[in-house]
Amino acid sequence: MDRAFFITGAVLAALGVAAGAFGAHALRGRLTPDLLNVFETGVRYQLIHALGLLAVAWASARWPGRATNMAGWLFLAGIVLFSGSLYALSMSGVRALGAITPLGGVALIAGWIALAWGVWRG
Repeated sequence: MDRAFFITGAVLAALGVAAGAFGAHALRGRLTPDLLNVFETGVRYQLIHALGLLAVAWASARWPGRATNMAGWLFLAGIVLFSGSLYALSMSGVRALGAITPLGGVALIAGWIALAWGVWRG
């Protein structure tokens, strides 16, 4: 799993940079400042947690176990739910999509806890 998490983290980081550039250049004149801020928050959390996936890959190779693998899956789910819901909200303006965002946030927090636990136990 360490290789899969590393590749996924690297790809998500590249996509995060691309999304940031898209927001800065293509969306700046199309979205309200509030919605652009929502989009940028999604990018920021995607980039941070893409790096988290790289940390999971490293930890999985050094301290393999169920908790480190779970951390990777939680980060992946968190990125999709948290950043994905913010991207969808900002592009559509449908505020109800914001109800999904906290689920992603919980997954991201749980991912960090699982990573810490996996390293502690390893």
